[in-house]
Amino acid sequence: MKIHLLPDQLISQIAAGEVVERPASALKELLENSVDAGSSQIQVALQQGGMKLLKVSDNGQGIAKDDLALALTRHATSKIQSLEDLEQVGSLGFRGEALASIASISRTVLTSRQQTASHAWQIAVEGTQAPTVTPAALDAGTIVEVHDLYFNTPARRKFLKTEQTEFNHCEEAFTRIALSRPEIGFLLQHNGKAVQRLAVHTPEQRISELLGAEFAAQSIWLEEASGGLRLWGMTASPTYQRHSRDSQYVFVNGRFVRDKLISHAIKQAYQDVLHGDKHPAFVLFLELDPSLVDVNVHPAKTEVRFRESQAVHRFIFHSLHKALGKTSAEIQASQPMQAPFNPFRPAGQTLAMPRDQVEMPLQQRPSPWPGLERAQSPAPASAQQFYQQMYGELRGHTEQHDAAQAASVWGPGAASVADSNQSLTIEATETTELQNDTADAFPLGFALGQLHGVYILAQNKQGLVVVDMHAAHERIMYERLKQAMTAQSITSQPLLIPMSFYAEKSEVAILNSLNGSDTLLQLGFEMATLSPTTIAIRALPSLLQEADAVMLARAVLRDIQAYGASRVLQERNNEVLATMACHAAVRANRQLTLPEMNALLRDMEQTERSGQCNHGRPTWFQVSVHDLDKMFMRGQ
Repeated sequence: MKIHLLPDQLISQIAAGEVVERPASALKELLENSVDAGSSQIQVALQQGGMKLLKVSDNGQGIAKDDLALALTRHATSKIQSLEDLEQVGSLGFRGEALASIASISRTVLTSRQQTASHAWQIAVEGTQAPTVTPAALDAGTIVEVHDLYFNTPARRKFLKTEQTEFNHCEEAFTRIALSRPEIGFLLQHNGKAVQRLAVHTPEQRISELLGAEFAAQSIWLEEASGGLRLWGMTASPTYQRHSRDSQYVFVNGRFVRDKLISHAIKQAYQDVLHGDKHPAFVLFLELDPSLVDVNVHPAKTEVRFRESQAVHRFIFHSLHKALGKTSAEIQASQPMQAPFNPFRPAGQTLAMPRDQVEMPLQQRPSPWPGLERAQSPAPASAQQFYQQMYGELRGHTEQHDAAQAASVWGPGAASVADSNQSLTIEATETTELQNDTADAFPLGFALGQLHGVYILAQNKQGLVVVDMHAAHERIMYERLKQAMTAQSITSQPLLIPMSFYAEKSEVAILNSLNGSDTLLQLGFEMATLSPTTIAIRALPSLLQEADAVMLARAVLRDIQAYGASRVLQERNNEVLATMACHAAVRANRQLTLPEMNALLRDMEQTERSGQCNHGRPTWFQVSVHDLDKMFMRGQ
């Protein structure tokens, strides 16, 4: 067939197909134009999800009368003038296609007035008809009204969804722009009703308004800069997990993007702390020299290319990894503290108890609250131990015994930790309270006891802390193993008597395949085949000497089979170390003493990412005194 030029109308509608996929696409382009115009207030009014009417009003710099017709012409723009400008775009819009594409498939009315103009001017266009310019009344700024989108392309209109679905897409486009510009006030209306009214705010307040107070409360503020790159924003803690990616926003120089490189860096940063197939939530802003990023990749402008992609990937990964690696002490210190709480007294009352009564057995003490029936305890010694521990008055003969118990569970460093916990002295004054300096030094508080052999209950300055002891200990062991692996110092502990066990053929085959390899030695193991059905364990990692040796050895052999010996010590080493930590962590129904529980709490406060176990599950929760008061309807 003969080659020929396409008609201008068809060219415009082809371009519109790339730029305006649905009403939300048109809204995005119009909002970007309002932002580029320097607006401080932007209003959006929609009817029928934007299909009937899409109206955007702003108080920006406006458009001159002579430029109105040009504004609706393809490839006409005020934002770039040369190839050099295209290579370092600083505005959101720059292609000069949006208004022309929208006008070609709708009935569009554009009204604008500059600050210095005597009055406003209006241009109306229907499809590809020649526009007319007439005087109009308007304060400084611009109003764009898009009526009956796709009225002249009925085939494309059929692909639109229901009114509610199209509105949801429009609301998402509105949210993205509003998140990126907290210095601008926004109003969103649908069918005459106000849906969002956003005043000028700080970035934190704007994020909280749009993503909810729960997201803001469970997020970490991030701000890092290095080598001309800056990353800031809010990223949710791993316990705030989503089933979808609906709360993921990344902006590059203020432009919302969907970039595979950035997504991969974020996914890697969360890999160690996210549970199963859940997704993280975040609002992140990446800033860099515009000449180092190409935004002219796709007409929709949501894709970018970085000139130094590896550097960007490393920077994002390390920035997030650092933020998510905060210890529980650091996370707790960044949260507002509430009044101290004592579970043995009604809220609002103080506990005035002479020292001699503190040292009396619990059942023999006079009640500090006349008329309040004392709860009967089958274990007065445990309650007395709690009071002694709480007020720092454990005697020397118990300190050494308890410290040795703690060391047997948590490792050689825990003895001094447990010992120091119990030797804290809080002087008795008119009232005996958990002092501020003590509470700040130990944000996870002090153990009260164990629940069903699974959870540790502790009291801190805010209220009650509930800890999953296995999950918490698993994270602690995992981080220690990672540090040892990085330092190439996972030491082995030879067994006095080698332990042998019946092995499956596959396990023996895996071990035999490792002959001549130091894979197991680098992981701290020494194993040998005794027979076609028997394996002997001669040494274990010293950090895991309390673990079930047989289960641990079998789990490691399975991982080696799954990942391959060459990958176990390289890209899959974290998976293997996580397996080892899981088998080494204290098991459910293991009865712990108070010093052992406190040693675990102190380790959690010093361990990175201790808020989640290796599988991404939370390791502890805080229940404030206020929440407890609401449960018991106190003060109501």
